[in-house]
Amino acid sequence: MQTIFIENLTKRFGQFLALDNLNLTIGQGEVFCLLGQNGAGKTTTINILLGFIGASGGKVMLNGIAVKKNDLESKRYVAYIPEVMQLYGTLNGIENLEFFSRIAGFNYSKNELGDFLVKSGLQEEAHHKRLSAYSKGMRQKVGIAIALAKKAKIILMDEPTSGLDPKATDDFTIICKELAAEGRTVLMATHDIFNAVNVGTRIGIMKAGRLVHSVIPSGISAVELQKLYLETI
Repeated sequence: MQTIFIENLTKRFGQFLALDNLNLTIGQGEVFCLLGQNGAGKTTTINILLGFIGASGGKVMLNGIAVKKNDLESKRYVAYIPEVMQLYGTLNGIENLEFFSRIAGFNYSKNELGDFLVKSGLQEEAHHKRLSAYSKGMRQKVGIAIALAKKAKIILMDEPTSGLDPKATDDFTIICKELAAEGRTVLMATHDIFNAVNVGTRIGIMKAGRLVHSVIPSGISAVELQKLYLETI
């Protein structure tokens, strides 16, 4: 089942063509890693999928629903994990999760909220600590817990492993694989070639607003992917 469908997507910012007839489909249970230089169109693609900005042309659908700017219907199925999770530093992990869950229309008990945090990989002793004391990796885990609480079928990520140490990156990779095994769809924009090979079910390389390569990680090594990437850009 296709949960992300992009057809002939274009986006112009004045005279600059950020997306040039982009075509991409991602199925249920996939982790699609999107590589490309800054300005290749990765973040623009994610922002259109989130409804933050409108497309100049083309068709975008999430879970069978057409995406429009500021449209709430398609957002019901989506969670977003940016490079830096915007959470409330004066609240603890449980309180942040409860706040964002309520915004999404869900009302959970403290035990249920704790279960989501545990499933996201956040250690129980951190649940009641203020977010101001959290590392980036811990914040990302709260973001995943929010996605779980929201019952998101599609999780969009923009450079989620940037700045994480190897242990935190490995933890994040394991969680992404678990999300895919549950039937969720993950689209991850990243510069991390090694992690893309490790976590992705497919890897795409963007250049100048187009998807120029799509590869299967089982058929390519990180060294080979890096070579292909450098030749592409």
